[in-house]
Amino acid sequence: MRILFAMVIGAAALLAADPPRRAPGFAITDRQMKVHDLYDYRGKPVVLEFMQTSCPHCAAFSEVLNKVKQKFGDKVTILAVANPPDNYNSVGQFINAHKIEYPILFDMGQVAYSYVLKPSFDLPQVYLIDTQGMIVSSYGYGPMTREIFEGDALIGEVERMLAAPAPAATPKKAAPAAKKQ
Repeated sequence: MRILFAMVIGAAALLAADPPRRAPGFAITDRQMKVHDLYDYRGKPVVLEFMQTSCPHCAAFSEVLNKVKQKFGDKVTILAVANPPDNYNSVGQFINAHKIEYPILFDMGQVAYSYVLKPSFDLPQVYLIDTQGMIVSSYGYGPMTREIFEGDALIGEVERMLAAPAPAATPKKAAPAAKKQ
């Protein structure tokens, strides 16, 4: 009976865990009309946030993202994606008020939907994307994730991504040897 119970619990845990999925691609602009294509950041971990300037949790999270940027510099890419009703003016004010050191991009909801996969969601939402473009973790703001959005837990998650070994390259087939005559 114990073995059956352990098997059921193990199966439930495996089914509950989300398998890694490829991060949906996008190419959207920032305030300077520079296009940011997710594919351009392949080979480097990415912290992707969906936010709004009127969201108080997003404002607090901007401080955490600034700390991540200061600690890891160019080893990690941080991208924030502003969602409607934000516009160039509200994002500009937000950048100045919070001394944002990473790009904030503009979405009309399509990119956010491709990640969250729900028509409505709370903000902020953050996705950790590994060097191969796979989503390794995602977090929505809530009581269980408060340390990610307001504490130092995100720094620990980024350190784990940086310490993860790179996937082994697939060996190329050797060219056939020339026949001796």
